[in-house]
Amino acid sequence: MLSNLSLLNDYVIAATDGHIGSVSDFLFDDRSWRIRWLVVDTGAWLPGRKVLLPPHVLGHPDTTARLFPVSLTMQAVRESPTIDTDRPVSRQMEINTYDYYGWAPYWANGLIMGGMGGALIPPNGPGPNWHSSALAKPLGRPDNPHLRSTKSVTGYHIHARDGEIGHIHDFLIDQGDWTIKELVIDTRNWWPGETVTLSPLHAFDVDWASKSVHVGLDRQQIKDGPPYDSRVLDRDDNLPPGP
Repeated sequence: MLSNLSLLNDYVIAATDGHIGSVSDFLFDDRSWRIRWLVVDTGAWLPGRKVLLPPHVLGHPDTTARLFPVSLTMQAVRESPTIDTDRPVSRQMEINTYDYYGWAPYWANGLIMGGMGGALIPPNGPGPNWHSSALAKPLGRPDNPHLRSTKSVTGYHIHARDGEIGHIHDFLIDQGDWTIKELVIDTRNWWPGETVTLSPLHAFDVDWASKSVHVGLDRQQIKDGPPYDSRVLDRDDNLPPGP
């Protein structure tokens, strides 16, 4: 089952002893198109503060209250590493978060994978010398160039091989592993009244500078793609379940 990612914006994150904030953005890897982090705005509780949480720590969503439970305390989140939203998320920032909570990082190999697509710590625990930095793959630069913000990429123009065809309106995610399976493309400026879906596997470049996504298809091929039906997907009961 596919779900609209936009439905999760502003979902409350509920710790074991209170609410810690709400979802303000998602960060995905532009190679795998998998959601790696939720950006949580802590609001009035910790003014001006935002924290990162991986999807695998989310419990089953309460669609009535519009919240995700997490097995964390407010104090643990209060003392967790913060992020600088004015700068790209760095690999060191990711490492700090994983090390603080004792979680296995998503780039680790040979570890247990959680139902939401995140790596879990082995059954016997990470051990006294556990550091996710030991598993980090060198990137050759301080930031992680493959992490993209869904909020920022929403609205990016789609460039087919023969010209522009529309812009990203939303993302459809797989409920099992938080992979973006389809881009919802608004083509109304070129093809009035039509919204289609497009697999991100056709994309070969996400360009921050030009705010565009280049795909290896012609415009007609995109027009002939599966139509988007919001009546089927835009419902809270299609949200991804917890692990």
